[in-house]
Amino acid sequence: MTSPIQLIVGLANPGKEYAETRHNAGAWFVENIAKGSGTTLRLETKCHGLHGLAHFSNHICHLLIPSTFMNRSGQAVQACAHYHKIIPESILIVHDDIDLPVGSIKLKFDGGDGGHNGLKDIISHLNTKQFYRLRIGIGHPGNSKDVEEYVLNKPSKSDQQSIRQVLLQAEDILPLLFSGEISKAMQTLHTVTKDI
Repeated sequence: MTSPIQLIVGLANPGKEYAETRHNAGAWFVENIAKGSGTTLRLETKCHGLHGLAHFSNHICHLLIPSTFMNRSGQAVQACAHYHKIIPESILIVHDDIDLPVGSIKLKFDGGDGGHNGLKDIISHLNTKQFYRLRIGIGHPGNSKDVEEYVLNKPSKSDQQSIRQVLLQAEDILPLLFSGEISKAMQTLHTVTKDI
């Protein structure tokens, strides 16, 4: 049994112009959880982001969407974790991932930043890689020079549907994450989504 998840952070860029872009896929997941649990996300200056406390049947979990830009995500995560006394091993960072195909999703612990500026800043601020990541596949544009433009643009309608679908499936593992049954959560999620 590992540490139960106490803070779920959906990475994003702030502002309406970025709301539907691929880079904001992490925030979509947190918005889904907030909506499903009837949690209001409010701007919390001490957390540098939109924060809410979600109540589930037997667990309470902090939700956060940083209001900093992506490459400053660590500032928000560190501030929120410090204020609410949450250890890195109980944090789940939800983010877009160009190394995974659209419609796939992976849960992992530890590891590098994979070139993701949000993760890079979080690792730097927390001074550890020992936290959970929920990687949302958004596909790759094919050329590394096109990555920045690609992540800051909206996915096609069918890609968006695929992404939204796996985010819904990922919500099913929340009870396992909250009870600290992380390996079971990984197994369940990867079995459900591998055939999509």
